[in-house]
Amino acid sequence: MDPTRTDPQDSSLPLRERKKQRTRRALADAALTLFSDRGFDRVTLEELTAHAEIGRSTFFRYYGTKEDVAMAAEDDLWDACIAHFTQRTATEPALDALRSALTAAILSMPDDWDQRFLRTRRLAAGTPVLRDHSILSSMKAQQRLVELLEERLGIDSRDDVRLRLLGEFALSAWRCGARNWVAGRTPGGGRQRGHGGTKALARRVEEAFDAIPAALAYDLPGRHATHRSRPRPTSA
Repeated sequence: MDPTRTDPQDSSLPLRERKKQRTRRALADAALTLFSDRGFDRVTLEELTAHAEIGRSTFFRYYGTKEDVAMAAEDDLWDACIAHFTQRTATEPALDALRSALTAAILSMPDDWDQRFLRTRRLAAGTPVLRDHSILSSMKAQQRLVELLEERLGIDSRDDVRLRLLGEFALSAWRCGARNWVAGRTPGGGRQRGHGGTKALARRVEEAFDAIPAALAYDLPGRHATHRSRPRPTSA
């Protein structure tokens, strides 16, 4: 079984696992519909489980809290990212490995994941507790990726700040790329019609990773300067 696959229709998974994933997905879909229609705070756990036609004990086998089920699409992405990074064994720059794992995770999502993710982002935008959950989930994923870097490199991130910075760079690239994708922005500052699915999201994230060296090269002008700051040229 491929741990990076999250599609409940994947025929390569054992039947038992497919059933579990279908139940988990049905719960997430029911929750997202109810929360979007009525508001996260106005839907009780009892109403959610009744709508999904399951008991409370079944719910807690799949999700720990209402926040977990509301943000399932985003959490699925982080699980896949960590799985992809864990499976990488090639010798390569660490930031490139993080980039590849994240974009591979995006592209491994089921066909309709992008629409569920958009609905999740809209729901979180108006629900402070879900925004906090999103931030915490991404920080937990970042910490896990740093731990994996420590294991691969044999270095304690408390002794070498570069490992923590790598985690920060990867998370920042994700946030910038996802924000541009949700807003429909293109690299030139224009807007595209529609969001373009997971391929477009992966491109926005890759563009954010590509922009890191130029961002680090920016010089601030002097206090009284009137010209716009430009990145320093980098050597070939």
